[in-house]
Amino acid sequence: MARRVPRGLFVTGTDTGVGKTQIAAALTRLLDERNLIVRPRKPVESGCRREGDRLVPEDARALQAAARTDETLERICPYPLEPPLSPERAAMLANMRLDLDDLKSACLEGVAETDFLLVEGAGGFYSPLASGVLNADLAAALPLPVLLVAADRLGAIGHTLLTIEAIKRRGLALVGVVLNRIDTGGDPRMDNATDLSRWLGHPVTVTGRFDASAAEPGGMMPCPALAPLADRLAISFQPRRRACNL
Repeated sequence: MARRVPRGLFVTGTDTGVGKTQIAAALTRLLDERNLIVRPRKPVESGCRREGDRLVPEDARALQAAARTDETLERICPYPLEPPLSPERAAMLANMRLDLDDLKSACLEGVAETDFLLVEGAGGFYSPLASGVLNADLAAALPLPVLLVAADRLGAIGHTLLTIEAIKRRGLALVGVVLNRIDTGGDPRMDNATDLSRWLGHPVTVTGRFDASAAEPGGMMPCPALAPLADRLAISFQPRRRACNL
């Protein structure tokens, strides 16, 4: 009998470097504060720092700290890779063979049905994760609703609309769009939030620029703009949790 997938969220981006980990970690902490048992997973991470014989996945460590969990980094990210390349290419260089079943199993390992599974992909929605496997394939295999993160910069509108179309083609639910203000430059007349909201027919979540001075030990930075999304996810999660506790 097929294993039932827990409820949760797949966090993806329009591209690499859009701040997915900041958003995923901040949302993980907000859900933890709402009494959900959050199991963060980043099954494969490239660009990991080497400490002796060990590779340290910094994104996975940020998720671990945000969840305040005793789960090991090896459970959260079982496939750390050193080259700062796509996970597919980095795995090839490491002579590591990964497939979709490996990644899906890594996401589900140690997760109970009453836990909230939060999976962060690597790169954009169509970025390669393993040989013949895109982030989109893993999201669809789980399958989890998707939170899309885009950087608030020129080009965000087109990249966001293209990615949303790809998410819908996979038959996945889109939970929301986060427009992440990671840059300080750009034309001050640009207003991606208003323009995207008009194209989508509903508001997008806009972060303020993350304040490093507000970071907790371990680097986790709060993001109050995500609180309404965390409330919505926590409320939708409650019926199953209550049913399981009867």
